[in-house]
Amino acid sequence: MAESLCLANAQLVLPDRVIDGHLVVENGVIAAITTGAAPKGAIDCRGDLVMPGLVELHTDNVERHLEPRPEVDWPHLPALLAHDAELASTGITTVFDALRVGSTLGTGKGRYDPYARKLATELLEARAAGDLKISHFIHLRAEICSETLLQELADFGPEDRVGLVSLMDHTPGQRQFRDLTALRIYQAKKRNMNDVEFAEHVANLKLMQARYGAAHEAGAVTEARRLGAVLASHDDTTAEQVARSAEIGVGFAEFPTTLEAAQACREAGIAVMMGAPNLIRGGSHSGNVAAAELAQAGLLDIVSSDYVPAALLLSAFRLAELWDDLPRAVACVTGTPARVAGLSDRGRLEPGLRADLLRVSRRGAAPILRGAWSRGARVA
Repeated sequence: MAESLCLANAQLVLPDRVIDGHLVVENGVIAAITTGAAPKGAIDCRGDLVMPGLVELHTDNVERHLEPRPEVDWPHLPALLAHDAELASTGITTVFDALRVGSTLGTGKGRYDPYARKLATELLEARAAGDLKISHFIHLRAEICSETLLQELADFGPEDRVGLVSLMDHTPGQRQFRDLTALRIYQAKKRNMNDVEFAEHVANLKLMQARYGAAHEAGAVTEARRLGAVLASHDDTTAEQVARSAEIGVGFAEFPTTLEAAQACREAGIAVMMGAPNLIRGGSHSGNVAAAELAQAGLLDIVSSDYVPAALLLSAFRLAELWDDLPRAVACVTGTPARVAGLSDRGRLEPGLRADLLRVSRRGAAPILRGAWSRGARVA
């Protein structure tokens, strides 16, 4: 933790406005925000933006480092360190690492083995040893269509920094994969499934949903409460699904797939999160509702990098263009995700909060990260 730091001659992105001034950090905490004279030794930001560090609620990036190619297993600690460094380099200073819980046993290309407990232990050990640059929490992706969900959830305790539990129902023919053609293409690329193997996979998932779905949903809700974690829904598609999410205490909705679902979330007081790749590309790769459409309708609250860490910072500036409101856009990747995840100590430039900070310049519409600090210590 850095003892003192001053970022001067900067445009400071506050929750409701942008001001010219400087920011002082003492012992990892924002000590002052002022327009007065900067102290000696301050870093001259040359008019660059200074904003809060990005807060990422749902990223599969760690899995990409663990399995850089299909069926290629990478050593866990080097993978975790590379993942951590990559996120720091893109301006993410707080991450909820998404780990799947719930596996499908047996044989074949549809098999998924348990891994979350072992990886979480290694992640927490690396954190305790001071090996990580940024702040890590755990996000358990609870696979409803699985055989071992409740057993795997039971392996976690309140001491494991599980901040989020999301309910992932990937039953073919609904939610994200209403279109089985999109699911077939996805599995063909990821698992090299042929048509026969795909048909078996679909039948198996539908069987597991029928056998375990209700019990797994109820059990995951109970386990989230035991762990002190915020509950999230995933891929809500209909108003009825959103009503169910509200009934079981969902705090925010990950990637609703339709305008109908997003509108229902707004009416139920459930924050809406969409993927940055969707926003940057101009649409969903699965054919679902476009993030930009929800943003234009006033139905977008949070953005997640999802599978492209560098997309998170870029998404804030795309939203700033769309809304003509930089503080509002920055809040979607900082203050609002921090708030819905129950973190009151970060996500805004305010005295007394963690000094998780970014220095950003712009080349045209593109943001360029010039520096990142976690609790006042430079990490990129």
